[in-house]
Amino acid sequence: MQINGFNRNIGYSRWLLLFFAIVLLPLTVQSQSFDLVGKKRRVSIPFRTVRNMIVVSLHINNKGPFNFVLDTGVGIMLITDPKLVDSIDLSSKRIIKIFGLSGDSYEAYVTPPLKIDMDNINSTDVSAAILKEDHFGLSNYAGMPIHGLLGYEFFSNLAVRFNFYDSTLVVSKPKYVRLLRKGIKIPLTIEDKKPYINATVKMADGTTLNRKLLVDIGAGHPLSLEDMFKNGSLPQNFITANLGMGLTGPVTGYISRVNEIDLGKYPVKDVITSFPDQEYLKKRIQMVPRDGNMGIGLLRHFTMIIDYANSALYLKKRTDFDEPFEHDMTGMEYYFDGLDFGHLILGRIEPGSAADAIGLKPSDEIVSINFKPIEKMTIDQIDNLFRSHDGRNLLLEVYRNNQYSKVLLTLKRRI
Repeated sequence: MQINGFNRNIGYSRWLLLFFAIVLLPLTVQSQSFDLVGKKRRVSIPFRTVRNMIVVSLHINNKGPFNFVLDTGVGIMLITDPKLVDSIDLSSKRIIKIFGLSGDSYEAYVTPPLKIDMDNINSTDVSAAILKEDHFGLSNYAGMPIHGLLGYEFFSNLAVRFNFYDSTLVVSKPKYVRLLRKGIKIPLTIEDKKPYINATVKMADGTTLNRKLLVDIGAGHPLSLEDMFKNGSLPQNFITANLGMGLTGPVTGYISRVNEIDLGKYPVKDVITSFPDQEYLKKRIQMVPRDGNMGIGLLRHFTMIIDYANSALYLKKRTDFDEPFEHDMTGMEYYFDGLDFGHLILGRIEPGSAADAIGLKPSDEIVSINFKPIEKMTIDQIDNLFRSHDGRNLLLEVYRNNQYSKVLLTLKRRI
């Protein structure tokens, strides 16, 4: 996981929590898992997709509900909202220090086994780490309360089908999983409690690469390739970008496109791809060698089943499979603030972008878009507007220094 723009200038991808998982891995217990209640073979539970995060509701120690992001890139359950320490009636807890790549340390509680319940699903011996301070700001990024991340323990003992068309998970005991008619099976390996596949990537210059990728549903981007400085070069057409912000500082790099990534019989074309730079690559701690990761921005083009027990990822393309990949066309990062998360506040502004061209600045508040108040729009509606199509004009009402003004933002495709 990676958080774009610390101090609430946030975007959601994957790198930082990999380090959390590595540090906390010795504290986990092998039997930590979830299972279906009673003799049920499969159950259906709802989820929400918010800014490319898959959010489910659960109870902890009979308290809640709490909102957790499903994240296959996390090796231990992580509670990011420190207030839950008092909410879930912990009988005991101990403090550990988490060290970042620069040597800075951060404190977290480690809980005893928790009682975690979802619809007809409950936990066995699942513990969690609770951050003493919220370093992630996921609630501000999502515009709704987000309390933590749920990873390996949820997937280790269950087959999970993601139906994006109706926002439901079908959770099965692995031997009772219903496969996707006319879908495909891709071999999956579980290493360091995380799932990996091998895929063929075709670059813009015609080069074909075989790559080992983390299947990371907690990453919002479609694809990230982490080895281009060792095994080739960047595509000619790219933009410099702030890929994220971790506890130890910014993750910088580049955004471009690859011609294609082949997933079994499915060639996925013209995919937006992140390329972290050498500074990040020098500092990262990597327990399992890999070449990058594949995020929910690509995976949501499929109905999919993740089945750790049978070492398989099942995919079937959706009707909107060929919908093109688009990147943000404004050049501004933003988050949501206020008790009801009803205020859209600007963070970093990309130099030379559409937002920069009309003088938008960090800390500006966007009050309305095309005369529609922000509080009457969903977050995904806002995101979709800002990457809709090149040359589109959007009328923004902006609040700055106790004054309101209207500006015309013309979207500009940057990649």
